[in-house]
Amino acid sequence: MSNKADLFVGEATRLVREAQDRDISLRVMGAVAFRIHCPKFLRLIDAMNRLLTDLDFMSYRKHRLDTIKLFRDLGYTLDQEMLILSERLKFHNSEGPDADVFMDELKMSHTINFENRLSLDSPTISLADLLLEKMQIAQINEKDIKDTIVLLREHEIGGEEPETIDSGYVASLLAKDWGFYYTVTTNLKKVVEFLPKYQALSDHDTRDLSMKVSKVLDNIEAAPKSTKWKMRSRVGTRSKWYEDVEEAQKM
Repeated sequence: MSNKADLFVGEATRLVREAQDRDISLRVMGAVAFRIHCPKFLRLIDAMNRLLTDLDFMSYRKHRLDTIKLFRDLGYTLDQEMLILSERLKFHNSEGPDADVFMDELKMSHTINFENRLSLDSPTISLADLLLEKMQIAQINEKDIKDTIVLLREHEIGGEEPETIDSGYVASLLAKDWGFYYTVTTNLKKVVEFLPKYQALSDHDTRDLSMKVSKVLDNIEAAPKSTKWKMRSRVGTRSKWYEDVEEAQKM
């Protein structure tokens, strides 16, 4: 791990520990979360040259004021302009990475609600939410494909077991929203298409990843779809199914 990656990971975990001491729910998202949660396959992250830019967190709106105080106490400056323009909190740090804190939900190409989900894992959001965080981006960037490759290579697909990606939860969300379903399934197929590009992946890695993507897709397809999903599916891509959000390309 590079010195910069050490700095980012160390700072992210420090903030989560301090938040826990203050009874604030704070979990790491974005590229740093994948480094934290995928220790066995850090070599792939480094081999694919996955760069780090800042820190991303999820918290609850009820902790908003306490979160602002936490970051200020630890040397961060709140971006007042962003506070006016968005519900997201943005903090600047003259001696380290800047940080973004999302509250209750991630609103990008699609909306992911985190109500009652931050207790599922620590110091990051859950594995299923990490997968959705990347796969919900309609105009997906290659860095998000790299993160997803490492996440899937490190972890098995299953249910609510520790260190397992809960594909049942993923499937249940997508069964309610055709647009979300279409974006995620399209992006999962793109992950497989990109595998031959990376020399760092062995034949075994590629087989493992292809099998896991297939398993997730099978579980998504098998989930009973809501009436709303079925009605929207008839329209398909003739009508826009996602939101345009610039920040979706950042994390």
